[in-house]
Amino acid sequence: MAIFKIVHITKYQYSWPIKESINEIRLFPHNFDNQEVLDYQLFITNDPEVEYFRDYYGNRFANFNNLEAHQEMIIESRMTVRVNHPRKIPAIDDTSVKDIEEEKSKDITLLRLSYPETIIKQQEIHNILETIAIENMSIITIAQLCNQYIFNNFTYTKGITNIETTIDEILDLKKGVCQDFAHVLLQLLRTIGIPSRYVSGYICPNESGLRGEGATHAWVEIYTPTQGWLGLDPTNNIWTMDNHVKLAVGRNFHDCTPIKGTFKGLARQTLSVCVSIGYEDGRHYEEINDVLLEEIPQEIKEQISYIEQQQ
Repeated sequence: MAIFKIVHITKYQYSWPIKESINEIRLFPHNFDNQEVLDYQLFITNDPEVEYFRDYYGNRFANFNNLEAHQEMIIESRMTVRVNHPRKIPAIDDTSVKDIEEEKSKDITLLRLSYPETIIKQQEIHNILETIAIENMSIITIAQLCNQYIFNNFTYTKGITNIETTIDEILDLKKGVCQDFAHVLLQLLRTIGIPSRYVSGYICPNESGLRGEGATHAWVEIYTPTQGWLGLDPTNNIWTMDNHVKLAVGRNFHDCTPIKGTFKGLARQTLSVCVSIGYEDGRHYEEINDVLLEEIPQEIKEQISYIEQQQ
């Protein structure tokens, strides 16, 4: 069991003042059997009114509209979470893909989470599964072998992908970060028919030196009728542990995006994220990352350049 104090600061900066920044946030830690939220606070520039909801997957999310003109917007999320995973690996479970078909037919969510994305390189996914040789194996063994394959054959590299990078592009690159590896693992598992979901959260630093520590993180959960949802971290080739803190779940990254929105105005936008993690014994870790944003249309670029030249 471990208690973490996590501060997640998202900073948007704009080259010119913008207004009516409308946003949706999913920065609220999950309350579930192995994770208890002890405290939570949210602070936003200009203190806008925030409305709270639940989405299809049970995630808590919020909407707000920052109406006033501004060149900077900071969203600060503060949480204290107690995590207690009783096992580091799942119990022995012989459930096969065939065994779970009846349960999927009764649960539309499990069925929806069993369909792979439509991609160009689907044959490469089938080739990987043939290489792994998954025939007649249990769901848990298949998931573990797929997890291991990604860890061994894809290189953890920051700065070459962004939130819009597709599975096809990741298969070409064989490089990426946690969200990329999670998407590939989901495609493998769903191609077989295993209900699987994307998970966003944090991985808190410990003695093992895991990749992605101290920052926002992503992994995958598979469903078994006997043990429920079990987490796999393909970035580190492990089952989730006491230092994985869960924020949101969904079909893919877009269902779990920590913050997304739009605004009125013509401006270049930059985004940085700082995650600070504190422990009960006083240890403290902090990581700051500049986030690669989706490329803006050429027409908008030209308009911004024109405005800058006039200044």
